[in-house]
Amino acid sequence: MAGELVEFEDGTVGTALNLESDNVGAVLMGDGLTIQEGSSVKATGKIAQIPVSDAYLGRVANAPAQPIDGKGRTAASESRLIESPAPGIISRRSVYEPMQTGLIATDSTIPIGRGQRELVIGDRQTGKTAVATDTTPNQRGQNAICAHAAIGQKASSVAQVVNTSEERGAMEYTIVVAETANSPATLQYLAPYTGAALAEYFMYRKQHALIIYDDLSKQAQAYRQMSLLLRRPPGREAYPGDVFYLHSRLLERAAKLSSQLGEGSMTALPIVETQAGDVSAYIPTNVISITDGQIFLSADLFNAGVRPAINVGISVSRIRTDKSNDSIESI
Repeated sequence: MAGELVEFEDGTVGTALNLESDNVGAVLMGDGLTIQEGSSVKATGKIAQIPVSDAYLGRVANAPAQPIDGKGRTAASESRLIESPAPGIISRRSVYEPMQTGLIATDSTIPIGRGQRELVIGDRQTGKTAVATDTTPNQRGQNAICAHAAIGQKASSVAQVVNTSEERGAMEYTIVVAETANSPATLQYLAPYTGAALAEYFMYRKQHALIIYDDLSKQAQAYRQMSLLLRRPPGREAYPGDVFYLHSRLLERAAKLSSQLGEGSMTALPIVETQAGDVSAYIPTNVISITDGQIFLSADLFNAGVRPAINVGISVSRIRTDKSNDSIESI
């Protein structure tokens, strides 16, 4: 079946993505250096899933949810599918509860609610990651956990995020899922889904979760690489035809649950990188259409010393009236 895990002779695991009449196209969750022509492959009958538990708080893991911070294994008695269906209409309620980010520019002009999806978009080196990660220390004491999915980033950048979180005392309620730039495309593609699965575990336990996807541009590039190797027909900018579904099924998992399900929430802050401020490119327009607003960071403001470099004129929160708190509104 599509999405089923397959196992090679040397123990390498892959995922079946193409089901043809006479062959199966699979992508490897590893380097595959020891796989040889003629090696046998067996189906496992399982869809990719990961262990989940409170033990992941304060840890750094990879896409298969294996700890990579050198602090030993994590104990987990439950598991969740990496790609689980998003909550349905009946399972949700309107976003009404504000999520204070601690950034005055955001809370006063572009407020975010629990369960919302707010895009952070801008050119490289404009402070996108800083804007997203600055919200994590402000979640302390609010029955909230944070997850940070680092996709295709430099290892030094991931280490900086972890060190900053530890210095601010936020790492104790934060999970970092990291697949760096030298990781296989398959693992970079899966990393945000792993982060979402870990955040969902807490959402369904009546807690608030904040998930940061840093960044979805690199996930789309990894998916494009996989699709071209699988000989899927390329479309605009050589991306496959289902690249919109790649991000929509991920971001739709962010929700504010109904009172019957405990009113937990998962708030998503996806990050997308633009080229020379072009927000009309393929991936930026896709993600803008999926999310509930965007925070646009300007290179000109950044270079002028305005930090955070938020361009308030074209930044928006589309469900503002539902959740702005009274004190901010009065100001």
